[in-house]
Amino acid sequence: MQRRPLVPLLAVSVMAALAPALAAAPATASPSARSTPASAAADAEPLRPYARQKPVWGKCGAGTPAALRCATLKVPLDYRDPGGKKIDIAISRLKTSAPGKRHGVLLSNPGGPGGPGLEMPLELERQLPRQVKDRYDLIGFDPRGVGRSTPVQCGLSPEENVLLRPLRTFDKNVALARSVADKCRAKAGDKLPHITTRNTARDMDVLRAALGERKISYYGVSYGTALGAVYTQLFPRRADRFVLDSAIDPKLMWRGMFRIWAPEAERAFQRWTKWTAARDATYRLGDTPAEVGKSFWALVARADRDPIVIDGVPLDGAGVREQVRPNLFTVRDAARQVVRLKEAAGGRAKAQDLPEPPPEPDVSATVSVVCGDSSWPRDPETYRRDSVRDADRYPLYGDFASGVLPCAFWDRPVEPATEVNNTVPALIVQNEWDSQTPLVTAQALHGQMKGSRMVTVDEGEGHGVYGTNPCADFAANSYLATGKLPAADVTCRATPGERRVTSSLPAPGPLG
Repeated sequence: MQRRPLVPLLAVSVMAALAPALAAAPATASPSARSTPASAAADAEPLRPYARQKPVWGKCGAGTPAALRCATLKVPLDYRDPGGKKIDIAISRLKTSAPGKRHGVLLSNPGGPGGPGLEMPLELERQLPRQVKDRYDLIGFDPRGVGRSTPVQCGLSPEENVLLRPLRTFDKNVALARSVADKCRAKAGDKLPHITTRNTARDMDVLRAALGERKISYYGVSYGTALGAVYTQLFPRRADRFVLDSAIDPKLMWRGMFRIWAPEAERAFQRWTKWTAARDATYRLGDTPAEVGKSFWALVARADRDPIVIDGVPLDGAGVREQVRPNLFTVRDAARQVVRLKEAAGGRAKAQDLPEPPPEPDVSATVSVVCGDSSWPRDPETYRRDSVRDADRYPLYGDFASGVLPCAFWDRPVEPATEVNNTVPALIVQNEWDSQTPLVTAQALHGQMKGSRMVTVDEGEGHGVYGTNPCADFAANSYLATGKLPAADVTCRATPGERRVTSSLPAPGPLG
């Protein structure tokens, strides 16, 4: 039977957690965590009132199962000033049905940045095998700035609610990026400097303490891997069993993570043209890789002359490139998509009985984290030069990936990014062909987390591994159930005929 992947390219949502009577003190920050007064503050007296909170659990909302309970915790807006302004963190909990087998709590994050996580325990409950579910209370939370956790809402127009745009609209892109930065500053200027991965990791440790737990276990996908890695750096002695699925390279956060999409798309394109050429009888796009490539670029040129309309949406050449890029990593999907574009260009496209697409997620929280985590170039001309060069080197997506973001006009971060360099045990699982977090970024995180083991799915396609490959699932489930990592790194084979299933929940952010 086809298993539904837990969290593919899209993501999961909101709720979480119970506290025993005795609250543990917040964790001590790692000496190697590039400590600042704020990172060390998690062990200081001013945070003890936060650690001693007792969540008041109640129903999460209409339509949610009664077993999923929600509460709200208070955390400092600025950890450098614990006695100052406070914000809310919404949490959820799905208790184990086998308390006698309970090991602890399993926190989770669905990706983003900007993805709500309150409903993620429900996803985990459906996906995890019994021997894992029995061991944990499943905990979800909306990260700061997201959903029910004192959200950042900049009041963006639909045109502003986009991060990456092509080079040909560069001057307009600069104006839109500046407008987003100005609106966010006007609407949430007091919060923006503190909506960061580093602070969300600190919130996780307050959550741990409020739950009365000495340690936490964790499952994070995509952006959630970065959040988990930062937690292990700040609080290494509080990290228990961490599974990081489809991993980000913390050293590339964030401009580098976008820019790496360009060369990786070229690699995926070359693989796709070979695969499709070998199946010319099916797709009729060319019987050599060169011919398949020509078919694709002819469609791009055709769309620039006269937009191709798909399901009522006109796509110019840049739109075609943007739509096709992520699907190139799942070759069959890309071949079908390009055939459909070709049919639409020739007026032969068949009407599709498609569900109403979900509304585009608000990027306010996403851009707050992306801009707040690290410094970006301030001169728009830097982005223009990079986009021109990368468009030439990586024609499929180079101009998008190097384009200007609101971060060029953001106030500078109040803290440096957390450098990940530790020996905390963790399990990293990764597909070879991932559109959002390429294999090279997972390998980089593996090198930075020297106590980790890595499971690579050879020829595995798509974003999000857990729930799609029995071999990788076995490694992750064994680790979560027993705490024992594989003796060495593991290579799994992709499941023959594997069909990716997209989550029905809303996309949390550009990285998933």
